[in-house]
Amino acid sequence: MKPTIYDIARLAGVSTATVSKVFNHTGRISDKTRRRVLAISEELGYRPSVVASALTGKRTYSIGLLIPDLANPFFAELARHVEDRAHELGYNVMICNTDNDESKELKYVQLLRQKSVDGIIAATGVKNDAALKELISHQVPISLIARNHSHLSASSVQVDDYAGGYAAAQHLIGQGHKRIAIVLENLRITSSKERLRGYRDALNDAGIPYDPTFVLESDFTIEGGRQAGGRLLDAAEPPSAVFACNDLLAIGVLQAAKERRVHVPEQLSVIGFDNTILAEIASPPLTTVAQPIEAMGHQVVDLIVDEIVGKSTVKKRVVLMPELIIRSSTAPVAG
Repeated sequence: MKPTIYDIARLAGVSTATVSKVFNHTGRISDKTRRRVLAISEELGYRPSVVASALTGKRTYSIGLLIPDLANPFFAELARHVEDRAHELGYNVMICNTDNDESKELKYVQLLRQKSVDGIIAATGVKNDAALKELISHQVPISLIARNHSHLSASSVQVDDYAGGYAAAQHLIGQGHKRIAIVLENLRITSSKERLRGYRDALNDAGIPYDPTFVLESDFTIEGGRQAGGRLLDAAEPPSAVFACNDLLAIGVLQAAKERRVHVPEQLSVIGFDNTILAEIASPPLTTVAQPIEAMGHQVVDLIVDEIVGKSTVKKRVVLMPELIIRSSTAPVAG
C-alpha cells in the first residue's frame, strides 16, 4: 500500500500538520524534527512533491514562469515554448498569471519560493522589482524575458523594441501616411518606451512633426485598443494610420474602425506588434512586427538552466531582431 502523510506522522511521533509544514517549508520546525520527518519519508518512499527533495538540498527540476496575462496569445505562445524547451532539458514549469497586479506578483513569488523552484523566469508586466531583488539576494536564479532592467542582476532575452517601433512607423511613412497615431501599453514598461522612441525617431527622420495627441496609453486588452481607437477616430482630424504596440490592441482598433464604418486599409491603415495567431485570422489579416517568440522562449530557458547547474555565472543580455510582416491591414494613404 502506498505510504501516506499519516504513516509518516505516526512513525515520526508528530502531527500531520507538522509533516505538511516540513514538506512545504513553512512554519517553525526544529532541525531535528525536520530531519526525522524527511528520513522517514525517504525510507517509506513517500514523494508528495519535488519539494521534499529540495529540502534535502537537491534540485527540484522545476522553474517558475511569471506572466501578466495567459489570455494574451503572445504570452500563451511564449509560455508554450518555454515549457517545451524546459521539458527537453528535464524541467517542469509552474506558470503564474499575475494580471499585472502587484499583490498577485508578490503572492506568486512567495509561493514559488515555498515550492523551492530552481529558478524563476519573469515576463513583461512584472512590476514588483523589490520581490525579484529579494530573490536575487537569496541567490535564486532569475531570468527576464521580453523585458530588461539594468538595475536587476539577471540575464534577459528580449526583442529590439526600438527597431520594431521604427520599422512599423517607417512602413506607414513609406506608404505616404503622415498622420500616424500610436497606441501603447503602460509607459512604465520598457518595451513600450522603446517602441515609442523608435516611432518618434522614424517620424523625425522623415520630417514629420511629432503630435502628442496621437499618442494614447491603454491597457493590454482588445477592449483597451477599441476604446483608444474610438477616441482617435472620433477626433476632428483623425489619423490615417495607427500603430498598435501589440496585436490585441490592433484588433481593438480594427473593431473601433468597423463600428464607425471606417474601411481598413482603404481609409485607415493598422499595424500591430507580436505576430500572434490573431494577426493571421484578423479581418483583414494584420500587418505586424513579429517577435521571434519560439527563439525567445528557448533561449531564456537555456540561460536560466545554465545558471541553475552552475555552467554560467555571468549575466547575459540577449537581444533578438524583430521582423515586419506585411499583410492586408496597411495600404498607401488614400488620395
